Amino acid sequence: MTCYDRRDLGLLLLRLGTGGVLAAHGAQKLLGWFGGGGIEGTGKFMESVGYSPGKASATAAGLAEAGGGALLALGLATPAAGAAAAGAMAGAAAVHVPNGFFAMSGGYEYAASLGLTAAGLAVTGPGRLSLDHLLGHAVNRGWMVPAALAGTAAVTIAVIGARNQRVRRAAEGEQEALFAP
Repeated sequence: MTCYDRRDLGLLLLRLGTGGVLAAHGAQKLLGWFGGGGIEGTGKFMESVGYSPGKASATAAGLAEAGGGALLALGLATPAAGAAAAGAMAGAAAVHVPNGFFAMSGGYEYAASLGLTAAGLAVTGPGRLSLDHLLGHAVNRGWMVPAALAGTAAVTIAVIGARNQRVRRAAEGEQEALFAP
């Protein structure tokens, strides 16, 4: 039967929305589009929040967001695309954790939402309205889901751990005044 159902349409909408937002964020980092800083500006920002080296971090985050987002929107290599995007969003969330949960306070709510949606799509699959389906799921096999998520989790934990150590060391070097002037 070739009739598409609500699940296929829902997955298409989730993929297009989430993938489009992620691709735009990646384009900000990589190309400076949509008011973004490009590699130079984003690299400086990445250094300022503890991701070093900055340009390499900006490139990795930009590729994970733009590439993962574009592939999610297309429904191609969905396990790898969703895992890459989720990893990038975990890195973004780590920067915002000190501000609490809600985005209006600078918290990690937005990054967590994008990351969880991307991970959910990696697990669920793209549905029948996708390039994965059209290509016979050649790059969307069942074993690819845990492999992509585990590989991305390992790298993400290492990167965020190194960033957190740099931030802690920098904070230890700064001492607050004992008395307010």
